[in-house]
Amino acid sequence: MASSLSSKESAASGIQDILANNRQWVATKNAEDPQFFQRLANGQQPRYLFIGCSDSRVPASGITGTGPGEMFVHRNIANLVVHTDMNLLSVLQYAVEVLGVQDILVVGHYGCGGVAAAATNKQYGLIDNWLVNIRDVVHLHETELLRLPDERQRLRRLVELNVVEQVRNLAKTNIIQNALRGHQPPRLHGLVYDIADGVLKDLQVNNTAVIHDLAHVYGTEVAPFAAAQPAPKAATTAEEASHRDGPPLDPASAAAMV
Repeated sequence: MASSLSSKESAASGIQDILANNRQWVATKNAEDPQFFQRLANGQQPRYLFIGCSDSRVPASGITGTGPGEMFVHRNIANLVVHTDMNLLSVLQYAVEVLGVQDILVVGHYGCGGVAAAATNKQYGLIDNWLVNIRDVVHLHETELLRLPDERQRLRRLVELNVVEQVRNLAKTNIIQNALRGHQPPRLHGLVYDIADGVLKDLQVNNTAVIHDLAHVYGTEVAPFAAAQPAPKAATTAEEASHRDGPPLDPASAAAMV
């Protein structure tokens, strides 16, 4: 009984800490800028889309020095861009086509648990289906990785290669390829964060080269399905109308409906 009460008190204390921190943050922001929250309430126009790892040690706003309203954020295990991930694709489309972000950052980090797990031959359960995307990177760059002298260097390099491949995966999406036809398509960047010293490293992924190198394969013409289909002919008789959407309608039933 005492243990149960202790657990409840601990949980309540944790929530109270969060609420207290929030109130302090609100008070600080209001003191610094009385119109801060009103401006945020009027809408958002972030410059950046941040695609990063879910690791709690890699806070998107904290490591980039951005504040509320400046960065749209999507996070998952090992900062992957997977073409069947509707969550990622929805965020990407909204960021590019609605918010009009100027820069998209794929941000990995050294010491990534997802990358380390993918580098082994062990099974971890459900997450194995996600880690296969990193194992594809291992397979693609296996020769380079095997040349490195020790496991630490191989894992650090795999973190970097994973980021580069996710930038390339971004460039393959029809969202980015379609954005190339626009006035100001977003720039793509690959970065790695070092938890040990807090520094972000730019991997110098050539944005223009990556996108245009893939355009001849992944760039497609915009051809709405409806435009390729002949318009349905208007029904000219009651008999034609009764056949339009299903089996023939019994004449007596049709008369009763009039």
